[in-house]
Amino acid sequence: MEVAEFIESRRPRWEKLENLLDKAEAGGLRALSLEEARSLGKMYRAVSSDLLWVRSRSGSADVSAYLNDLVGRAYAITYPGKRPRMADVWGFVARGFPALMRREWRMYIASLLMFMAGTGFGYLGMVMDPDAAHYLVPEEHLKLDPVERAQDEAAGDGMSVGQQANFSAFLFTHNIQVAFLAFALGITVGIGTALMLFVNGLFLGALAQVYTAKGMAGWFWAWILPHGIPEITAICIAGAAGLVIARGMAAPKGLPRGMALRQEAVTAVKLLFGTLALFVLAGFIEGTVSQIHPPKLSVAFKVSFALAVGTGVYAYLCSDFLRARREEAAVAATALRAP
Repeated sequence: MEVAEFIESRRPRWEKLENLLDKAEAGGLRALSLEEARSLGKMYRAVSSDLLWVRSRSGSADVSAYLNDLVGRAYAITYPGKRPRMADVWGFVARGFPALMRREWRMYIASLLMFMAGTGFGYLGMVMDPDAAHYLVPEEHLKLDPVERAQDEAAGDGMSVGQQANFSAFLFTHNIQVAFLAFALGITVGIGTALMLFVNGLFLGALAQVYTAKGMAGWFWAWILPHGIPEITAICIAGAAGLVIARGMAAPKGLPRGMALRQEAVTAVKLLFGTLALFVLAGFIEGTVSQIHPPKLSVAFKVSFALAVGTGVYAYLCSDFLRARREEAAVAATALRAP
């Protein structure tokens, strides 16, 4: 059969399927009668065969694209994917993510150590060579004298509610970009992720030394720690996700490298998704409490607030560790009571 003849003979079937799809997409499958629903299933299979016939004979590209669209639409109607439910999301946040952190705690510790190494290097680099500030201190802080800044903050009125909201949104977006970059650079077998973590720590350590040299260490950490604990934790978790990707490339554990990478990518994406709540918390605190400086909020209060936030964050992240310990203790106690 020639292609043109085939198209003419099959066109009525295609048009009927298209009409049924239009109706189902507008009102859902319930809009179809029982007979129409059965007809849709039969024609979906028949049009799939027509598509294969056209492709095997190098038929018209337009006809092939048209049939491919029909088959795709019919598949989406016939086999709808499972929609995520709020209960599933909450289940992951409440239990799944802490359990994942328990399994991947080594990657997190490795990521945190890379960040802390950068922090220490930046601090010591500034102690040994203050002129390195042009290379180590973030540009927006180079012209700010710590003492003058603290005095200006004490005399000022602080941010308005609108400014705080805008600043929080900016910080949230920026931190998400840093996290995604640390995650994506895992494809460099972790080298890019390690550098990203080290450099971010480097800037923090250098800036800390600038404030410490001016006798403003307390003011600095009261500014950084309230939002810094959840923010740095989230960035290091994103870095851990990048290291998980690198693990799939470097240590496939006997699997084909592509398969190992796909498996590790699922874990890595879940780790990255779990950081969102931490970034929301950090962005909110950074746009509010962190920007309220002494004498409005004392150094002691802000540091205490930061420790309370940090305790809550790590109690959440370690909740699966604690649950496992309780279960082990219960099993041990039951074994001791057994005759």
